[in-house]
Amino acid sequence: MEELTRQGELNMAWEKVRDEEKAIAMAAIIAATEAHDAAAERQREIKISGTLSTRNKAKMTGLDSAKPPKGSILVHLLALSVMGFVVTAHGKLPEVSAVQNDTPNAPPAFYILGDSSVDCGDNTLFYPLVHSFLSLYSCNGSSDASLIPHLLAGKMGMPSVLPFYSQQNGSIDGILRGLNFGSAQATIMNPSGQSYQSINQQLRQVFDSMQLLQLQLSQDVALHFIRSSIFYLSFGKDDYINLYLRHASSSSGAEKPKNSDQEFSHILANQMIHVIRNLYDMNVRRIICMGILPLGCTPRMLFDHHNSSSTNSNSEPGDEEDDDVRSGCVEEINEQVSEYNKVLHQQIGKLHAELPDAHIVFCDVYKGIRKIINNPKRYGFEDVKSACCGLGMYGAAIGCLSKEMACQQDSSHVWWDLYNPTKGVNSLLADSAWNGFPLSRICRPTTIKELLSTSTTTAAAAAPVSHPPT
Repeated sequence: MEELTRQGELNMAWEKVRDEEKAIAMAAIIAATEAHDAAAERQREIKISGTLSTRNKAKMTGLDSAKPPKGSILVHLLALSVMGFVVTAHGKLPEVSAVQNDTPNAPPAFYILGDSSVDCGDNTLFYPLVHSFLSLYSCNGSSDASLIPHLLAGKMGMPSVLPFYSQQNGSIDGILRGLNFGSAQATIMNPSGQSYQSINQQLRQVFDSMQLLQLQLSQDVALHFIRSSIFYLSFGKDDYINLYLRHASSSSGAEKPKNSDQEFSHILANQMIHVIRNLYDMNVRRIICMGILPLGCTPRMLFDHHNSSSTNSNSEPGDEEDDDVRSGCVEEINEQVSEYNKVLHQQIGKLHAELPDAHIVFCDVYKGIRKIINNPKRYGFEDVKSACCGLGMYGAAIGCLSKEMACQQDSSHVWWDLYNPTKGVNSLLADSAWNGFPLSRICRPTTIKELLSTSTTTAAAAAPVSHPPT
């Protein structure tokens, strides 16, 4: 892991070096890493008796994660030689801009896949033109930094995770730091004619990126890097918003889903398991899979439910709210989301038995947000129904089209806009996912902090992936 971290730092320093010089430098680093691993292995075999067969077995995989001896300096010397080469070629030492990561067990990179729960539109081409009924400012009027995966990246000591489309220059520098493949309104399902991205497109981007790593690094180094990295998945919310709930309530003659509520939930969950298997085939071993938030509690769902109830009962605006609205949630919608979360969690449990070397954590954000809504004052919130940024009833008739529309104290609101929580809620969820407090056991079977300490060493070497995901 330490060799890979040093390699990442050197990559940052080589940004202005010509491509042919980068190739020579990379070859020197890889040779140094391999020589260092061989020397470290010999010292461990001498020092620790009775474990020779185990060490040899681990060595075959190229994934032995034991800490190298403190006295070893071979890699440092060769790294200095490489930097000397760079100085000779350019007359000065390039500045190193990599962020030093002192977090224990920090992963070499953090990769994010998802929908509007991971992207505010920065990673979505022509987002203002295709945002449909969503907000133009869906992240507290700021950047992705207010979203759960980016808050978790900070806890891991990682630098900001850049959008995938900002790194299309053919180099592996961005890949080595981690990427956000997520796109607002991305869905698990991929119906024809949609203007937004599907999970399969993001999966293909991940495949191409991992292929590039294997082409430019040695196979063993790339394999160790991929298996040690963390992959974050957060999908499903926009499937329900775009492909199910809006069609189901449409009065414009739009095609309605052919599946029942339960069937739809199972289809989505099974597709997510298929995605996890595809990532496993790419040698990914550490995965965070997020459930869907309580969609029935969002301001827009309350707004739509109120309008629907008023139309059906011929009641006037301002009449007394029904039981669902008074409770702050439309339970019929939440039951659909809960079914998806339950099935996904169960299927992940089965994967643990089937893929024992995979470490998959399921995080139940539904459970976390319901705890906040049921006892808002305990967690420092006052308004559990209305959006901080929006207009009309519950701030949900019109989304957040301007930062000036926002309330003065978003910290007192659970919801920022139509469907998205405020940064305060996301911070609580990120804290709880990280260490299990203050919202206990929303991530299972371990916290994300504990996930970082898991070993990715296996008994058999994996072959490089040569075919795209299916």
